[in-house]
This record gives sequence, C-alpha cells and structure tokens, in this order.
Amino acid sequence: MAMQLKTSLKLSQQLRMTPQLQQAIKLLQLSRLELEGAIRKELDENPVLEEFEDSTVDEPAKTEVEKSESTPDSQEAVAASDPRAQEEFEWENYLDTNYKPPQGTVGGSDEIMNYENLISTTTSLHDHLMWQLGLGGFNEEEQALMAVLISYVDDDGYVKTPMEEIAKEEEVDLIEVTEMLPFLQEFDPAGVGARDLKECLLIQAKHLEEDTNDLVKLINEHIKDLEKKNYGGIAKAMNIPMEDVVEMCKTIYSMDPKPGRAYMPQDTQFVTPDVYVYKVGEEYMVALNEDGLPRLRISNLYKNILKGDKTQSEGGGETAQNYIQDKLRSAVWLIKSIHQRQRTIYKVTESIVKHQQDFFEKGPGFIKPMILRDIANDIGMHESTVSRVTTNKYVHTPRGIFELKYFFNSGISKTDGDSLASESVKLKIKHLVSDEDDKNPLSDQKIVELLKKDGIQIARRTVAKYRDMLRILPSSKRKKMF
Repeated sequence: MAMQLKTSLKLSQQLRMTPQLQQAIKLLQLSRLELEGAIRKELDENPVLEEFEDSTVDEPAKTEVEKSESTPDSQEAVAASDPRAQEEFEWENYLDTNYKPPQGTVGGSDEIMNYENLISTTTSLHDHLMWQLGLGGFNEEEQALMAVLISYVDDDGYVKTPMEEIAKEEEVDLIEVTEMLPFLQEFDPAGVGARDLKECLLIQAKHLEEDTNDLVKLINEHIKDLEKKNYGGIAKAMNIPMEDVVEMCKTIYSMDPKPGRAYMPQDTQFVTPDVYVYKVGEEYMVALNEDGLPRLRISNLYKNILKGDKTQSEGGGETAQNYIQDKLRSAVWLIKSIHQRQRTIYKVTESIVKHQQDFFEKGPGFIKPMILRDIANDIGMHESTVSRVTTNKYVHTPRGIFELKYFFNSGISKTDGDSLASESVKLKIKHLVSDEDDKNPLSDQKIVELLKKDGIQIARRTVAKYRDMLRILPSSKRKKMF
C-alpha cells in the first residue's frame, strides 16, 4: 500500500470566549445592586473612566434650530460627554451605530423614600443573654462557662452543638459546662438554651405556674401524635378526657418553638426595579430605571495623552501609552456592555408586555403560558440571553413589582383544548385552601376534583408539588379541632 502526502485547506467557525465577551455576559446577569457595585469598582480601578452628571436629563429636547445655534463651547462639551462623539478612539467600531437609547428613563430622587431614616438599632439575642449573665450573681469561673454556652446559642435560641464538642473546642471541663446549661435555660426568653424542640417545650412548660404533670407527660411521650394532631390517640393513651387534651394542646400551640427569633434582626430588603411599565391611555409604555447608576465617559486628561499632548505625556514614555491603551479598551467594552445590557432588558420587557396583555389588564389570574423561546424568537436573541437578562431583574407594573422570570410559566391543559399557566393554577389552589373549612380541610385529591370541574386537568402529585411550592401544609396538618 503506497503512502501519499496531501495538502488540504479547511475553513471552520468557532466562538471564542474573549475577555470582552465574558464581561458582557457577566454584566448581563448581574442584579441592579451588583451592577452598581461593579461599575463603582471599575471607576476606582480604571483611571480612564470618570463619572459625569448629565444636566440635560430633565430638560426638554432641543429643536434642530436650537442645536444649530449652540455655541462651539457647548458643542465641545456635548462631544466630550458623548462617548460616540470621540472619533479618535474609533467608537463606531465598538458601539452599534444603529443603537438608539430606549425612550423614557425614570429618575429623580423626589419620589424615592429615604429608608436610611427608618433604620433603628435592636438588641440581639446574644446581647440580651449577656446582659442577664451580668445580673445573675455568678463568679468569674461560672461567668466564663456561661459566656461559652451563650456563644453557641443559634438564632433560634437553641444550643445544637453537642456538649462534648463544646468542651473539646473551648478546652473546658465537660461536667462543669454541662452543669451550667440548666442555668442558661432559666434565662429569658423562655425555652432558650434547649437542645431540641422537645426540650424547648418542656422548659416553657416548666415556666407555667399551673400544674403541668400531664402537660409534661404529653410532650415527653406523645410529641409525634401531637404533630399528627391525633388527639383521640393521645386521650386514649393518657386515659384522660378529650377536653383536657384539647386544652393542653392549646397551651402547647401558644408556646414559641423558636424563642430566639424575637431578637433576630429584620432582614428586610427593598427591591429597586430595573424597569417600569406604565399605562398611558390604552397602551403600556416601558421605561428603564437608570436612577442611581453612574454615567460613564472617558477622561479628557487621558484623551489628550493619547492624542500626543507633550505636556501631558512628558516623561511617560511608551509604557504609559500602552497602559492607557489597555485601560481605554477596558473602559470602552464596559460602556458597550452596559448599553447592551440596558437595551436587552428594554427589549425583553417590551416583548413580555406584548405577550402578557391579559395579565396587565386583568391581574395575575390571567397570566398566559410562556417560555423563554417565545421571547427569544420575538426579539431575535438566544434563549440563554433571555434567561440571563430575566435573572434578578424586577419590573414595576400597575399590578405590583415582579421578577421578570415570574412571567414564564409552563402550560396546563384544559378540557376545552386551551391551556392555562401554572401560576394561575397555583393561585386557584391557594384560593381553594384559603376558603376551606378548617375542621375539614381539602385533600390533594379533592383539590384535583374541584379543579377538574373548572376544566383543569392536573394530577394529584402535581397538586402536591404546587402546594409545597406555596408552603401549604398537607390536609392532615391543616386540620383544626378547636
């Protein structure tokens, strides 16, 4: 067999993840707060970038005559603040020349409440326990052991770390630290220092002034039946009337299973929408919320250096020129990525409004089934891009504030051949449960039958899944005897 050498030419296309493309993708999926932080960080690290205030945001647009009558100085100022006007950096090669900023941006600080004025300090559980320790009359050794135990109290008020592990890690005597635990359990709030739920309830029962023998026995021996609300089984096992069991259960339900949560800081997070949807007449208008986002431009100082200004570049040399060029490229790509991100959010929101007209007109119960592909095909982008741009992005609508991902729902078939969004089915399940009889709650199968009467075909396991997502307990745990 003869061997031959041949030369061939093959052309292929490959998508390379350049640093600039990676930066654009990263900015696309950042939340508003994360984006602002990323921009601030870049402003600190990149001397070529600078923030400027646009004084023309709240002014009406100038006519062509007014623009032609503008002074040269004002034209130079506008050119300096407009990145696309800096032709020496070949902005046309970086930015999309056909890009037009979306009409209408929401700004102004008059409409924003200053939430910093609402912040108040609260006493933490650790501080509350240490304050009581100082009033307990303990000697120095006992105070040291109690301080060790208090440091292991979690946010719920429990000491879940085993005593052996605490003694080993803190290098203290196991017997001594264990003997101090009952003293901690005498502190306020009642139930603090418990190692599990049963002990927490027993500590609170001990604090009651009434006779608690039967109550302690119920907690010790029938905690599982209590969880299942098997009151009849408890009455039979304890050989006491049902009325007494009901009264004891009322007492137990009034206890706090997490005594430390009253001292937990309120971790309230206020959502700042990325985009607004307003109804103007019979149409819905989309406006980006750019208030608070730094407005970027290239520093004139470094622009003059790259122009070859000898005064500015004296002593800098080629190394300084290369450094500025690198920072310039980074600044240009950051500005382009921010523009691209804002434009994509605007286009996606505009498409969502078009597809979900019934939601905006009638409410969440009329949301339509919609997937990422529907929006991607409408705006001419890939599904992954739509997925990234809808993550951690919020829209303010006349119906409230929603995450953009809220509008994407799978479809549930109906008997008439139509389909219903899964979110609408969840709302129906929630309404059915809220209107049920507390003493005879609806089972998952009964919910299936009620939905079927409305023409919704859904399996029992799907109802159970949606119920879990809505954080609704099973019917056996929703049942109330009193």
